[in-house]
Amino acid sequence: MPDRRSDRSDRSDPLGAQQRASADALTVGTAEEVEGAPRGLWSDAWHDLRRNPIFVVSALLILFLVLISLWPSLIASRSPVHCELGRSLEGPSAGHWFGFDTQGCDVYTRTVYGARASIAVGVCATLGVALLGAVVGGLAGFFGGFWDTLLSRVTDVFFGIPMVLGAIVFLSMITLRGIWPVVLVITALGWPPIARIARGAVITAKQNDYVQAARALGAGNTRLLLRHIMPNAIAPVIVMATIVLGTFIALEATLSFLGVGLRPPTVSWGVDISAASDGMQFRNAPHILLYPAAALSVAVLAFIMLGDAVRDALDPRLR
Repeated sequence: MPDRRSDRSDRSDPLGAQQRASADALTVGTAEEVEGAPRGLWSDAWHDLRRNPIFVVSALLILFLVLISLWPSLIASRSPVHCELGRSLEGPSAGHWFGFDTQGCDVYTRTVYGARASIAVGVCATLGVALLGAVVGGLAGFFGGFWDTLLSRVTDVFFGIPMVLGAIVFLSMITLRGIWPVVLVITALGWPPIARIARGAVITAKQNDYVQAARALGAGNTRLLLRHIMPNAIAPVIVMATIVLGTFIALEATLSFLGVGLRPPTVSWGVDISAASDGMQFRNAPHILLYPAAALSVAVLAFIMLGDAVRDALDPRLR
């Protein structure tokens, strides 16, 4: 039923009715503008990532791996170094889902605890590679000229060193053991690809109008690089770092398998794979190799999938 009082009020005060209608239209228009307002690069990327099933699955897997790396006792109640020689090479059974290895250690417990060293090496090496590569590539791309030529030639020298061969040579000469020598060697040999990506991104970003305007207003090189260029050139570095993280986890396992990476009593997937590499033992007890190898494959695949999803979200040309 129509509201007669409202009709009478509108007729008696037509100017007020017009003002209310204008206010309503302005409110609706403002809400539509806010809802459809353009998002920035990072908010737009997060909007796409949340709707990408590959990102969701890989992120959940990585979150699980990080949790068991920090607190392996959440799902493994035994000690990874508690072994019973009398149960050597026993197959999976109730309470020992993955069976026992050659030394009579519980394979399930060692697989869970092995995530700590393997992921620690991958994460620390990736942080070091990303930082070193971003600094070298960013400086080369920003200053150009002599410094660009010098840093680019240094990058080319490191590009010429095969990563696995170089890591074997350097680790063979180091007497220290543990994760840090492996992290340092991977960092020293793995930064050139990220440096080259950072250099190209900085060269592209410094040609934008807002950088030229900031320079004209008197901004120094440090402010230009840290406040205006790097925040807009860091996306390719993050994508590359996410992808190589899984590669570095596999590299640690490779070096440990060859006997120059992590060594016992350190517990890692690469160490367990190396211990189970005897052909006779694998034929008699395949579980001692399959489970740590499967855990390694899942971790590497999860990080590569995450990197692909992040790349698709941050690169507008792929949309």
